[in-house]
Amino acid sequence: MKKVTGLVLIILMAFIAVPAKSQLKFGVKGGVNISSVHLNSDILKADNVTGFQIGPMIETTIPLVGIGLDAAILYSQKGVDMKAEGSASSTSMKTDYLDIPVNLKWKFGIPLVKAYLSAGPYVGFRVGGDKIWDVLGDQIKAKNFSAGLNFGVGAELISHLQIGVNYGLGLTDNYSSEKFDLNAKNRGWSITAAVLF
Repeated sequence: MKKVTGLVLIILMAFIAVPAKSQLKFGVKGGVNISSVHLNSDILKADNVTGFQIGPMIETTIPLVGIGLDAAILYSQKGVDMKAEGSASSTSMKTDYLDIPVNLKWKFGIPLVKAYLSAGPYVGFRVGGDKIWDVLGDQIKAKNFSAGLNFGVGAELISHLQIGVNYGLGLTDNYSSEKFDLNAKNRGWSITAAVLF
């Protein structure tokens, strides 16, 4: 956790060091999350849950080079549909986070249409959703902090609209259980659109 937090702080400080000639844009980002949880358990099975994300973002890019940073503060709904192996019934678990991703982004192409690749860390703080679920006679609890890595690809149209696909690889254990050794990490895809000003 300390390493991820330190890395996020270093990347945020890099915003300050970006040359004055860089392009700075603000915007709004939103999209659909298709999330699940990677479990270290043979007894429980995890399926996808659909949620959403929305929030403000900031982006800075060095002209001609096409390399820059973007950061956002996203209200993000994640979760998992969990059931016992071989069981027909399941429990849908949704948790709301305030996610703060900071990505290194590389844009390339012609001015009107550019493709981009992005990657970087994120931290998340639980702000809502159910805290405790009853599964197989056990209480599974959502933890208040999460962290991981983002990997994204997308396109930018006329320098103001971005459409992308992102994969979030959770690195922290996000759920606890007294009965099972879950080692449950958030994982998932998101399809996003952003409008930049």
